[in-house]
Amino acid sequence: MAPTGCSCFPVTLERSKKGSFKFVRNSSSLSGSSKSLSLKKKSRIQEKNSELIVCFGEMLIDFVPTSAGVSLADADGFKKAAGGAPANVAVGISRLGGSAAFMGKVGKDEFGYMLADILKENNVDNSGMRFDPHARTALAFVTLRSDGEREFMFYRNPSADMLLQEKELDVNLIKKAGIFHYGSISLIEEPCRSAHLAAMDIAKRAGCILSYDPNLRLPLWPSAEAAQKGIMSIWNQAEIIKISEEEIEFLTGGDDPYDDEVVLKKLYHPNLKLLLVTEGPAGCRYYTKEFKGKVAGIKTDAVDTTGAGDSFVAAILNSLGSDINLYKDEQKLREALLFANGCGALTVQKKGAIPALPTKEAVNQLLQQTTD
Repeated sequence: MAPTGCSCFPVTLERSKKGSFKFVRNSSSLSGSSKSLSLKKKSRIQEKNSELIVCFGEMLIDFVPTSAGVSLADADGFKKAAGGAPANVAVGISRLGGSAAFMGKVGKDEFGYMLADILKENNVDNSGMRFDPHARTALAFVTLRSDGEREFMFYRNPSADMLLQEKELDVNLIKKAGIFHYGSISLIEEPCRSAHLAAMDIAKRAGCILSYDPNLRLPLWPSAEAAQKGIMSIWNQAEIIKISEEEIEFLTGGDDPYDDEVVLKKLYHPNLKLLLVTEGPAGCRYYTKEFKGKVAGIKTDAVDTTGAGDSFVAAILNSLGSDINLYKDEQKLREALLFANGCGALTVQKKGAIPALPTKEAVNQLLQQTTD
């Protein structure tokens, strides 16, 4: 059932600072006035920033129970937190000192304005956001088990993120990026699927590195078969991929997710520069054309695992943004992955995704404590 409003559950909502948010005109609407732009200004618009990472896809509101280990029906209350994997990654990059932008669609409603302000407050470029006056910002209710793992119930039928159109893409923003990052949820429905594919094509032609985290959410797909087919439909175009062991098992039809041969034969492809497999607190594995290995995780007490994978992705993309050839040097790659594991370990210690994303200083402090 599609949500018709936001007053059906007890939650306190502070009004967003609409006055502080500036709508940005779609780049396509500039065509009429482009003749008046000087050549110098045009070249500045097209200028490449190899450290800029554009994250494309959904941004939504996660409602997390205030108590763990209960069903949604039994929860006494919920804490709202900004979420959506691509947006989480963008904020994670910014928290670590990197340059990030988010591109996607939200409702022209209180939650949509709130999310835009949260990006702005976290120094994420939100000029690629679009606002739909006819659809609500997506909501997700997240059940926390006693071990911090999650179950989801989504309200998006349709939500604004599903309705992004190709003509609404900020083409200049994509072209300026060094890395273009995305998930698979934006592939589920039209018109967003076509917008997603068009954005990938623009990024590829502009020389961006394509980064993919499938972020499997089966309840959102029409069927498991549709999910497998949709996720794999763009698999061979990505140059950086992050997956979990559960996603390996799903995508390979039940094969052993810890078997290197399974990963290399069924999931590695010639266009890949780096394939990463996260294993939660156990750490991560890495695969390149030249080498493969594993970096141990950092043990911590998990309160909420929401956003841990996104925090990991933000860290490794931020490292690659500073040194795009990082994946060629195994020692440097291992150091970057240890740092990424530290990001994930800190993120699970707090509820919600964006509120829990760490700073570089906090991660360095954690790593220092674990090596002493």
